[in-house]
Amino acid sequence: MVDKDLHSHHISAQFNAELDDVKTRMLEMGGLVERQVADSVNAVMNSDGGLAESVLKGDMRINNMEVAIDEECALILARRHPAASDLRLVLAITRALHDLERMGDEATKIAEHAIRLIDHGEMPRCVVEIRHLGNHVCMMVRDSLDCFARLDVEQALRVAQEDKAVDLEYATAMRTLVTYMMEDARSISAVLNIMWSLRSLERVGDHARNIAEHVVYLVKGQDVRHVGLTELEARIHDGR
Repeated sequence: MVDKDLHSHHISAQFNAELDDVKTRMLEMGGLVERQVADSVNAVMNSDGGLAESVLKGDMRINNMEVAIDEECALILARRHPAASDLRLVLAITRALHDLERMGDEATKIAEHAIRLIDHGEMPRCVVEIRHLGNHVCMMVRDSLDCFARLDVEQALRVAQEDKAVDLEYATAMRTLVTYMMEDARSISAVLNIMWSLRSLERVGDHARNIAEHVVYLVKGQDVRHVGLTELEARIHDGR
């Protein structure tokens, strides 16, 4: 298991600063992505075209941040040849960058659906289905970044558990939306935009779980991608 203070005790102060810098910049990118997701949901809920356009413009900033931080990680690998926990930290950051960029893409999709809904005119009454799932997913994103910042595997497990709850909530919402479309064929176009938005939120939740899994990899040295909750809990608590 990695010592949570290990990255503060390098002989090379410059190496330590480089590791701290890429981690801090990744978390800053995560904060921006979290805001993008929340803003995209609010754009749908409030029929706010200006906010939706702001999300679309912000996507390029996220893409640029991913490229810049990923390049710095590559330089660290080339210059420092890190081993053990340091190598896992750099790899975990590069993996988290990918997940954050994909979250940004999903926020962009939601913003695009918000604009289509605004152009459609009257909002369908089922738009409220997005509020609760949006809040739930935003909490997952925040918690996944927090557990990465603190290297907290117990919180990482809770994020994975919340992803399961989000999946169930998503399935329930989709069944409700199908009922709306069956009751009123005129609502199909608008409801489809809500459904696609919910799908994007569900995917954001998946990426938040991925980040939590990267934390387990970093702290425990175990790749827990594609394992179930029971196995994940067992690996986290093994040897504690």
